[in-house]
Amino acid sequence: MSEHYKKHIARIKKIGESTKRRTEIYSGLASLDDRGTARSLGSLQRAPAPGKKLQKIGFIFLLSPDPLTTPFGIPMIIAGKYLEKVYNGATIKDVGQETKNFFSDYSHLKNKMG
Repeated sequence: MSEHYKKHIARIKKIGESTKRRTEIYSGLASLDDRGTARSLGSLQRAPAPGKKLQKIGFIFLLSPDPLTTPFGIPMIIAGKYLEKVYNGATIKDVGQETKNFFSDYSHLKNKMG
């Protein structure tokens, strides 16, 4: 009978230790919940692309039937192209993809040389 109780007590201790570790992890994550950190991570997840938006609006103006909007469309398209070159709208996904491409090229170069 005492073996039965020892097994249950050991099981309860393991559950208690697991719960304590989880609580420590969650409290550590909660301390990271800073407004600045959240804003920075959010901007990396969804970076705005003003150049593409400006180009879309320019094409809409260019293709609209109103003759007054056509002269506004061409400069907007050109400005959008310029902003696309100057403004870095890279997201985390883009950085990961470029890193993967770099290592692929690097390993290809390494295999050619070696």
